[in-house]
Amino acid sequence: MAEQKLSNSLLYVMAVGAGLVVANNYYNQPLLNLMAKSFQVSEAAVSNIPLFTQLGYAFGLLFIIPLGDKFNRKKLILFDFIAIISSLLIAAISPSLLVLTIASFCIGFSSVVPQLFVPMAAQLANPKDKGRAIGIVMSGLLIGILGSRSISGYVGEYLGWRSMYFIASGIMLLYALVLVFKLPSLTSDFKGSYAKLMQSLWKYFKAEPSVRLAALRGGLGFAGFSAFWTTLVFLMEDNFNYGSGIAGMFGILGIGGALAATWAGKLSDKMNKNRLITIATLVMVLAWGVFEFSGNSIIGLVIGVIFIDMGLQSLHITNQNIIFSKNPEARNRINTIYMVGYFIGGALGTTTGAYAWQWFQWSGVASLGLIYTILILLVHLIFKQKTV
Repeated sequence: MAEQKLSNSLLYVMAVGAGLVVANNYYNQPLLNLMAKSFQVSEAAVSNIPLFTQLGYAFGLLFIIPLGDKFNRKKLILFDFIAIISSLLIAAISPSLLVLTIASFCIGFSSVVPQLFVPMAAQLANPKDKGRAIGIVMSGLLIGILGSRSISGYVGEYLGWRSMYFIASGIMLLYALVLVFKLPSLTSDFKGSYAKLMQSLWKYFKAEPSVRLAALRGGLGFAGFSAFWTTLVFLMEDNFNYGSGIAGMFGILGIGGALAATWAGKLSDKMNKNRLITIATLVMVLAWGVFEFSGNSIIGLVIGVIFIDMGLQSLHITNQNIIFSKNPEARNRINTIYMVGYFIGGALGTTTGAYAWQWFQWSGVASLGLIYTILILLVHLIFKQKTV
């Protein structure tokens, strides 16, 4: 309901939940070597696990998130948790790489709850605090993305990769119980059929150049980000002889950069958004430049991780503040368009990153990320008048 207000307690429940749910998509990345050994397959073959997880997430965004403009969001979210928990349990007992790949797709498809929280926070917040609310929820989401790698790295190293999926299913069950009592029951305005709801996505895509441009910027940024995290575990083992636990530790370093999301959200309420996007992209260019010379330097990797997270999260929050400022009756559909582009970029980065590693090792991955980021800067500078 529009008259409901966003309390700090609800805001932080959504922020924590965003992190816990989205973490399901990223537990696999530090575990890829363990999975490859378990199923006796190559590094390239097991890279299908994060690829299909991200593809599943993109499809979930496309087919589930628009329903937030049509149905009661609390009921929709709680129903979705049944699918999340089931998918995690299937992954935990997967007898083959094929079953794990299918389960990973389903995990991604169902773990889209955070993208219902973000427009909900934008709807319930005061207009002057919209960027702050988005930033706090996104900080939780991003800490979940980064922290998940640290947790799964250690769980995988000491308990095995299957244990991580069992633990995750238990976490989801506990959080769903919290939402039963804490989440408000928000009705939606769209009265048409599901077919008409989906058709309206194309209408908004055609009518809103700011959304198209934001999706392109976000997708390119996340492509580089995904290429980095997919191949980091291989770099750690091949160049440094470290296991999944050390690869996961880099997630903790990235949390500092992810906290920039809260700062960026507040700043995007006050600062020129075009300028903020340019600054964020330049920070990512700097990060990839550092990575180019850090194939054998832990210190360089640490610096690069902090910068790339700061830059990407600032870009992401500013993109969302721009797109949520228009079409308040269709925030979930607008978010769907943006996030589908974002995670298609992630899937592209995962695939191209794996091949860049296979053919050119770390220098190829760093160059690939730099190319993606320079493309962001070019399209933004050429079309930036369409962003506001």
